[in-house]
Amino acid sequence: MTNADSVRIRVFSLNCWGIRFLSKLCTERYAMIGDMLCKEEHDIVLLQEVWSEKDYLFLKKKLSLSHPHSHYFKSGVIGSGLAMFSKHRIRDTFLYRFSLNGYPYMAHHGDWFGGKAVGMAVLSIGSLTANVYVTHLHAEYCREKDSYLPHRVVQAWELQQFVRHTSAGADVVILGGDLNMHPQDLGNRLLRSYTGLRDAYLETDTFNGCEDGVTLIADNPFINKKELGPFEKGIRIDYILFKGSSKVDVFCDSMSTTKGSVPDHPFPYSDHEALMAELRLVSHTPIETGREKCIKEKDSTAGRVAELVDIVTEARTEVKVGLHCTESMRYTAARTGVMGLALLLLELAIAAVPWLALGAEQPFPLTSFYLLAALCFAILLTTFMLYILYTMELKSLQGAEDQMRLAVGSLQENLRGFPLAQPHVSLRKPPEGVSVMDQEE
Repeated sequence: MTNADSVRIRVFSLNCWGIRFLSKLCTERYAMIGDMLCKEEHDIVLLQEVWSEKDYLFLKKKLSLSHPHSHYFKSGVIGSGLAMFSKHRIRDTFLYRFSLNGYPYMAHHGDWFGGKAVGMAVLSIGSLTANVYVTHLHAEYCREKDSYLPHRVVQAWELQQFVRHTSAGADVVILGGDLNMHPQDLGNRLLRSYTGLRDAYLETDTFNGCEDGVTLIADNPFINKKELGPFEKGIRIDYILFKGSSKVDVFCDSMSTTKGSVPDHPFPYSDHEALMAELRLVSHTPIETGREKCIKEKDSTAGRVAELVDIVTEARTEVKVGLHCTESMRYTAARTGVMGLALLLLELAIAAVPWLALGAEQPFPLTSFYLLAALCFAILLTTFMLYILYTMELKSLQGAEDQMRLAVGSLQENLRGFPLAQPHVSLRKPPEGVSVMDQEE
């Protein structure tokens, strides 16, 4: 490999926790974030939970000199909360909204109203093209009984699809954001294994930050320690991921995180810790590889494909669990709706008695009659809306499960094309026209 040139870029990612009127000290913290970003002058800034466009415009004005290029990704009722600032020119942007994102009646969680999504920007970094992604997945509110796990798995599946299909022509791929998943969670493994993205924390030569790279720490005054559950030291759910291409190798020279309190300030930037990674992009000219290197790469690829088959199969199983639960909830909504309709029809029949039997009096007090009719109508309307909601969720889960089934079949077909590893047995080239699978038989 012949090195042509090397470029260094600094990437910053932070969940700003910017819920107006609900998040503590929101205005003061945005001022602190803006001052810090002006001072540090990172090349790429990826922000999540910037729920108010006014706060984005405030940052845009404040960073107009240090980061002249920016974009705010709009989605959902209150926006996606995703924003990007860059020193390098943004050539193109695109937003993909996840098909599943919680339930509107879980208003105290609020994820459904946020329109969780992944935002993409195509940047020009010198002569290189970089696809940069910022995302925020559904939160995990209870690890022991996580009713949102199928939604988060589908989001991770759609995220890896979006990254793979849109980054084919990119020299560099960078993804940052709040994934709301632990490093070894199913969705995280699915994302990294399928896309080939590498975790900056695991790849860095130098790390300076919280122990184990955690981004939700007990020492943060905005954190309720009870929410951390058994993870007393904290949890790592915010990431900077990256990968290169056939033309560019990417290395993480250093990475750091904030550690709760900010010097000269009484409170931190957010309830999450900020991440900073310094990436080194090394352009090279591909050269022909020898036969032995090709065999090693093929064996390594076979191992990765086999692992990916297991991960996708596990994800498919989790989606099937979600399908079963959604079908059950839709059936309950339909049954309740039928009961409400039956009661409403019964009331209409009772109301018709005075007209059918001339001179007969209404057997029920009118006030009670109208209240019961209103209740029946409300039940019917609510269950009808829930039935539609669960049907839409069912379609999305079924679509993801179908895609995973096809992916597993395709991966298994690819796996059959790789030589089977045989430890302690020397591999020899099979005769022409005879495959390895034929030899095994």
